[in-house]
Amino acid sequence: MSENEIQGHVVDLFNRRVFRGEIQIRAGKIDRIVKLNSEVPDRYILPGFIDAHIHIESSMMVPSEFARLAVRHGTVATVSDPHEIANVLGVEGVDYMIENGQQVPFKFYFGAPSCVPATPFETAGAEIDVDGIRRLMARPEIKYLAEMMNWPGVLARNADVVEKIQAAQHAGKPVDGHAPGLTGDDALRYAQAGITTDHECFTLREAQDKLDAGMKIIIREGSAARNFEALIPLMKNHADQLMFCSDDKHPDELVEGHINTLVTRAIQKGYDLFDVLRVACVHPVAHYNLDVGLLRPGDPADFIIVDDLRQFHIQSTYLNGQQVFDGERVLFPRPINRVINQFQCDPISESSICISDPGEEVRVIQAFDGQLTTGSEWIPIKRNKSGAIESDLDEDVLKIVVVNRYANAKPSIGFIQGFGLKAGAIASTVAHDSHNIIAVGVDDSAIAQAINRLIQEKGGICAVHKENERCMPLPVAGLMSIENGASIAVQYQQIDEMTKSMGSTLQASFMTLSFMALLVIPALKLSDQGLFDGQRFEFVSLVK
Repeated sequence: MSENEIQGHVVDLFNRRVFRGEIQIRAGKIDRIVKLNSEVPDRYILPGFIDAHIHIESSMMVPSEFARLAVRHGTVATVSDPHEIANVLGVEGVDYMIENGQQVPFKFYFGAPSCVPATPFETAGAEIDVDGIRRLMARPEIKYLAEMMNWPGVLARNADVVEKIQAAQHAGKPVDGHAPGLTGDDALRYAQAGITTDHECFTLREAQDKLDAGMKIIIREGSAARNFEALIPLMKNHADQLMFCSDDKHPDELVEGHINTLVTRAIQKGYDLFDVLRVACVHPVAHYNLDVGLLRPGDPADFIIVDDLRQFHIQSTYLNGQQVFDGERVLFPRPINRVINQFQCDPISESSICISDPGEEVRVIQAFDGQLTTGSEWIPIKRNKSGAIESDLDEDVLKIVVVNRYANAKPSIGFIQGFGLKAGAIASTVAHDSHNIIAVGVDDSAIAQAINRLIQEKGGICAVHKENERCMPLPVAGLMSIENGASIAVQYQQIDEMTKSMGSTLQASFMTLSFMALLVIPALKLSDQGLFDGQRFEFVSLVK
């Protein structure tokens, strides 16, 4: 048996069977699959896993480095929305992601970011207009129009939004959705506008309304938003309309697992093996028209070998007939990654984030562990001796600040509950979707210190507590490192542990922090321009 002939128990997802067989590979494709009557190695050969919606940037790794971790978990492809880097650098950022991903054999499929900037209520580093969408749609590497977050614009038939959707439809490419909480007639109208998927559902009722409207539901389990438990019951009656995704996956969790963990959890809950694997492998290929093999003659030889069909421990990963992971080592070289960025602001002072107001209550963002949505609550103001509004540690009400990183501007200030910090501050330039600097802390000194460290580094994440300071620079667009994945994961874990030692009660404090400026997800968020009500889609007052 040669290296182009691989034997084992073949998992046939189309005929829903497992049989002893041999995969014969020629010129990177599956030439034949032969059924055997003889004994075969005690292993299972099946199609590789696909993440149906992910922002590679949230791993804090460039695509070529992300690939090295993903293949260890049996992932062979991603449907990747590059709108994080696009909000910083526009089409140049999308080009960077495509080019970087092409340096490795992993299969990255990118979308054209539909909402750059995400809203007119924040300052981004770039814009992608309708003409930009049309140009991107003409590229073969672009497989879809990425998540249409401007659902009010869809429902209102906004001209630019309609033209972007039509550009995708004219190119014969699907349109991804993003409409948290949308139900009933609004969900139906959203789908009828041409939206084909949604990954933002957090209740069964919401998902059911979108399924009834003809949309596919992508079950998400990321580092901040964890909707698997709430939505996996859909597997029973709607398996043909589901996919799996991580959306945003931080480096420490990507080291531990990827889509393979969702497959394992679903199988252990008793759902049908073939239904689960079709959700993880087949449906993204069919929906997005991906050039990924599904273990059929004539397909690209993309597959994985696992030791069993319950835990899915990865023994090998193959892409285009090439073994890229042998159970221990990644077998493709690490390229040299160039750096691109946009960062143009000066250090801030403590006085610039001091706020005084004669009101009695402050409007507070309520952050929830494992969710991107937030609450909104009026809470009595606590003041310092000079009369300035300050954090109230007893009520876990901390100051939150957003600083425009693309130009010198007055910082935007709010208050937030749910982080639990008792000392210091944390800050990040990963702040969806415009990626300005966002910080939360117990006092102005610590907040300013954290923000200024990131300005010095021109991007990164950091935690500060007096003289103790940890920072992981992210030189690529203020979003990604060029170091190896293992090093990134260790650095992130160290900063996360420091944050927890400072009192944070969140499972992934930096991931949660990064979404506190995401205005398109309600209820209350903070942009560099002010406090924003995501349900009414308007700025609101901080104090009353």
